[in-house]
Amino acid sequence: MYGITSATLKIKNLQKRIRCVQGGTSASKTVSIILLLIDAAQRDTKPTLTSIVSETFPHLKRGAMRDFLSVMETHKYFKTARWNKTDCIYTFETGSKIEFFSADQPGKVRGPRRDRLFINEANNVPYEIFDQLEVRTNEYIFIDWNPVNEYWFYDKVANRTDVEHIIVTYRDNEALPETIRSSIEQRRERKDWWKVYGEGQLGEIEGKIYRDWQTIDEIPHFARLERYGLDFGYTNDPTSIVAIYYSNGGYIWDEVCFQKGLSNKQIADVILNQSQPQILTVADSAEPKSIDEMKVFGVNIVGAEKGADSVRNGIQIVQAQRISVTKRSVNIIQEYRNFLWQVDKNGVVLNVPEHLFSHSMDAGRYGMTSILKTPVFKMPEATPALAVHYPELGI
Repeated sequence: MYGITSATLKIKNLQKRIRCVQGGTSASKTVSIILLLIDAAQRDTKPTLTSIVSETFPHLKRGAMRDFLSVMETHKYFKTARWNKTDCIYTFETGSKIEFFSADQPGKVRGPRRDRLFINEANNVPYEIFDQLEVRTNEYIFIDWNPVNEYWFYDKVANRTDVEHIIVTYRDNEALPETIRSSIEQRRERKDWWKVYGEGQLGEIEGKIYRDWQTIDEIPHFARLERYGLDFGYTNDPTSIVAIYYSNGGYIWDEVCFQKGLSNKQIADVILNQSQPQILTVADSAEPKSIDEMKVFGVNIVGAEKGADSVRNGIQIVQAQRISVTKRSVNIIQEYRNFLWQVDKNGVVLNVPEHLFSHSMDAGRYGMTSILKTPVFKMPEATPALAVHYPELGI
């Protein structure tokens, strides 16, 4: 059961039109808001429409929509006949409806009015979308976010007289498993991370490894599949498979798999069921037995080349490229945004990546470095040698 937490009660006490919930990781922001919206729909004396919106449909499907369906099923509210899976609309016994759509659906954003609105992870949604949705909402609006940096709330919305703003943290979530609570608290010494994700305070995450990647709608028809990158996982970590395409002088990463508990046979089946299974897969060479087993299953696979500074040099190789990610690649996008260098107890950034959000980042790096073998990035005078290895970049 999804219980009532301190975060839920704090959010419930918000009364103004625009109800803004800033918070750290695992604070139960999204689930609490969804619980309150479900409760409101069940209590309506006349039918209402609530819209739940996120940046893209894949984010919505794997985030707020999944939470909504989980809450409904756990509390035994869900009735299959009332769920329009095509239009993503649930109709309650009261006649009230909760619908789901993404910020990149212009027809929905500029469509009919609604009574209630929830913009999930609002910091990833443009202000223009909020503006369009807000003026078409009759009653009240929830927005939530992790305060990784300033965005339109702070300069365009915070000072409005119809706004309430609260901060919640993992401490407000009594339903949080002790293992997760302990994991969060072990990062106290990472000052910038702790400020944002532990305390829910506005900050700028230092030590972000990759920057300036773009999100695209889909893979262009002329893009060429070059590699699959594979990072093995099982119980604690997911297996991540990233398809890497070359297109117009840059590279596109597309999520093929991100799942725990897969056997080597199941991983092989995922690759062999792709439209181009013959393309080379480059995997973590720390798993030679798994690689050999997948060869037996028919996968064209090799281990990634490793050596001194191979991780850091591989990261430099990846960052030197123009990288795009398909919007359906939700886990790649999440890991890209949270892939950080480790820091010591004094806050000094180290040249070692954090493991927490490294899975698809490692998979993509294995594939990319096998395509773009290059000398170690040491001195500016190494630039001429890059012309041999990066002809598509014109350098």
